[in-house]
Amino acid sequence: MRVFVTGASGFIGSAVVRELLTAGHEVTGLARGDASAAAVEALGARPHRGDLDDLPSLRRGAEAADGVVHLANKHDWTDPAASNRAERAAVEAFLDVLEGSGRPFVLAAGLALPGLGRASTEHDRSDAHGPDAPRGGAENLALERAGRGVRVSSARFAPTVHGEGDHGFVALLAEHARRTGAVPVAGEGANRWPAVHRDDAAALVRLALESAPAGTVAHAAAEEGVPVRDVAEALAQRLDLPVRSVTPEQLAQDLPFVGAFLSADVPASSALTRELLGWAPSGPTLLEDVRAGFYDR
Repeated sequence: MRVFVTGASGFIGSAVVRELLTAGHEVTGLARGDASAAAVEALGARPHRGDLDDLPSLRRGAEAADGVVHLANKHDWTDPAASNRAERAAVEAFLDVLEGSGRPFVLAAGLALPGLGRASTEHDRSDAHGPDAPRGGAENLALERAGRGVRVSSARFAPTVHGEGDHGFVALLAEHARRTGAVPVAGEGANRWPAVHRDDAAALVRLALESAPAGTVAHAAAEEGVPVRDVAEALAQRLDLPVRSVTPEQLAQDLPFVGAFLSADVPASSALTRELLGWAPSGPTLLEDVRAGFYDR
């Protein structure tokens, strides 16, 4: 299969590209500049110049492909509205190209559904609708188009996709701890986060691309819920720092955007995903990666 991948040079995207190439697919990766293009080429894929704001370039990439994997996101936490608009516009562009073709479209989505009082499942739907919603409501937009000849699947990634080189939430928490002299947790830190190693996440994306029925929601969560206190204590041990309990409000203030997520209790099941796709995650756990020192610097 000829696959067009956005975010191909990123932390998750590079693992997805390697996974697809190993499985025998041809990969073209979106590249914003020379450095991204070189990284895509080094992986063994072909670079395609453009970015999320270059909708004609996105359409050309999709038109030449047998399937699309959309992983890129601006992640501009200083201007989330701009990130949301860009995400929705990009997904709309891909759906317009793929409509009626039966080709697969896998898009990245967030796996954070707070307030359920239980582990979320693949049957739970996001309440993000419309261009002003988180991620531009792109997941619901795509799933609504699944009945119009696009084999849409949503890959909901755990809040922590971990591994060597991770620069996400745990890395930001570690950076904050080094700067302030303590690892903060909200209250007792009993809230739980799902987690998945990036190689396992990449395998899920490939399986969804190859075989997921239209309208599939897949949960990339190898661990249903790691207590945030356990993560903080493992970080504290590595960094030789104390763990400090703060209020959720203080955590959100000290770590804008990230802090609100760190306070959330968002366990998630992947049982249906494993059954449907035959996904069998086998990578290291989050705590194993923390203890391996991947977040020390």
